[in-house]
Amino acid sequence: MTTTGLGSVPGDDIREWMRAVLELVDVPFLPELPARPYGDMISRTIAVLTELAADLQPVGWRLTGGGDARASLDQRRARALLHEDLDVLEEYADGYQGRLKVQVTGPWTLAAAVERPRGDKVLADHGARRDLAQALAYGVEQHVAEVRKRVPGAEVLLQVDEPGLPAVLAGAVPTASGWSKHRSVDGPGAVELLSLFTGAAPTVVHCCAERPPIEVFTKSGASGVAVDVSLLNNAAWDQVAIAAEAGTTLYAGLVATTGAVPKAEQAAQPLIKRWRELGLDPELLKQVVITPACGLAAAPSPADARARLKLLRDIADVVGEAADE
Repeated sequence: MTTTGLGSVPGDDIREWMRAVLELVDVPFLPELPARPYGDMISRTIAVLTELAADLQPVGWRLTGGGDARASLDQRRARALLHEDLDVLEEYADGYQGRLKVQVTGPWTLAAAVERPRGDKVLADHGARRDLAQALAYGVEQHVAEVRKRVPGAEVLLQVDEPGLPAVLAGAVPTASGWSKHRSVDGPGAVELLSLFTGAAPTVVHCCAERPPIEVFTKSGASGVAVDVSLLNNAAWDQVAIAAEAGTTLYAGLVATTGAVPKAEQAAQPLIKRWRELGLDPELLKQVVITPACGLAAAPSPADARARLKLLRDIADVVGEAADE
């Protein structure tokens, strides 16, 4: 069994975290440190956009036009930070062989967070959100190629973060006025844009929700889904079972990001218990990847976050033993 983290970590020392993830988890990842200016998930993804320009307003990022020439100072700073982190990755992962994960905000969450040039979210305009998704897909393709160039021995795994997609599908994203909601998007529409991201590299879609739209993720071509096990309702578990039996890899979030660090046996039980209740093949349990429940940026300290990552391998051992019973 394997382990990985979901991206964000506390603190501001990228070198400390690059060393840590290479040591503590089986699938290392490019750490995101949102405590730094331009280190949050939206800014990191704006940095990847090369076909669209954006600037940072008091309410968040806003698109301003096309091309690098019109990139704002904030967007250039976000790109510079990402490039510096890639330099650190190249230095510390020199000679690395194996899977290596990078994270990007998905097209639907980005469309619900970023404004159009004349106001309101990109989500409000069908054409604008398609343009944004296509530009992002191109930027992600270039980003993945850059990581492969810097770490030639890596098998790059792409994590697409879609925490906002359940609200998009439910028509629950507020308009700029706050008096109404943006029109809901149907499943096929969501699949269409997500499928733009499943060709550049093996892809896992991450969504911490009570009922993440797992069917949308698998229909888009994602090879894995990452969820917070503690949040899943019965309907979501049914979708997990269908996906697992179809060969989709489950990234099971089993370690809370705050509070007391649990014992490995305690953390593993919700997954093992539900797996048995669903009557799933124990052999499939061996394919599960063990992760924290979500990003670790909210952990009280870097030391606490490292302890949670270190715990993942002990949990994987417990789950592996249960699979053999």
